[in-house]
Amino acid sequence: MDSVLVTEEIADAGVGLLRDRFKVDVELGLPADELAGRIGGYDGLIVRSATRVTADLIDRAERLRVIGRAGTGVDNVDVAAATRRGIIVANAPGSNMVAAAEHAIGLLLALARNIPQAHAALVQGRWERSRYAGVELADKTLAVIGFGRIGQLVAARARALGMRVVVYDPFVSAERCRELQVTSGSLENVLLQADFVTLHAPLTDDTRNLINADRLHLMKRGVRIVNAARGDLVDIDALVDALESGQVAGAALDVFAEEPLPQDSPLWGLENVIVTPHDIALVPAEEPRIVDLFIDNLRRRRAGEPLRNALDPEVLY
Repeated sequence: MDSVLVTEEIADAGVGLLRDRFKVDVELGLPADELAGRIGGYDGLIVRSATRVTADLIDRAERLRVIGRAGTGVDNVDVAAATRRGIIVANAPGSNMVAAAEHAIGLLLALARNIPQAHAALVQGRWERSRYAGVELADKTLAVIGFGRIGQLVAARARALGMRVVVYDPFVSAERCRELQVTSGSLENVLLQADFVTLHAPLTDDTRNLINADRLHLMKRGVRIVNAARGDLVDIDALVDALESGQVAGAALDVFAEEPLPQDSPLWGLENVIVTPHDIALVPAEEPRIVDLFIDNLRRRRAGEPLRNALDPEVLY
């Protein structure tokens, strides 16, 4: 029987589906050295975004045939090293896109109306109505940076809230943007117009620190920023400076360059920051879809058949 290692949290229903077919070990938060010492005994590996699947780890994975990424981004997986070893890497980009879009909209609303701050004040016995009044979303301009499937869902929901949506994505045509009733432009042009910015771009060498000090100061004073994509898209030191100066009125962040967010992070001390623990995609309903994809791909890998969502399908040829 094939053995599968799960290193990050998935719902019990998903684990149950795996255990119907494989020998499954669920080991959350394994230190890198312990993971390296154990990986050689597994045929499949399921991760989210926190597990670093490095070339060194892959070299130790003598039996590994499939790496399943529960979610979209694979910047934590060395795909090239996996390809060299004949290991298929497959993500599940469609499985959590509605959850991701809804969480981003939730952060947007919470940021606009200071909902977490007002709640915290009230449970501490402080009735401060005017302090946390916030702003309306209607008639504001939302810049969507990254207009893939999640960005498009966020844009549709923002338009339903009465927002004007402008988007930046070098890989999406202006014609496609017009079809979706949004306006596209260069990154600088889009940021200049924004009252709110939401990030949905992948992390690459080109997008690392995409939101930096220069671009923060290019935006309107009082802009609000949501990042539920990748922590490294934002230069966090520059963001903290802009939050403290008032250039940025508030930020809502679900992702961080280092996770868990370190206790000495300057973000903890800022009242105009909302943080959630990278739970944008942790919705139980998505888990069976992710696990079904992984199970099917492991079967297909054994049979030499085309895989679903494989990022390195050349392994089979």
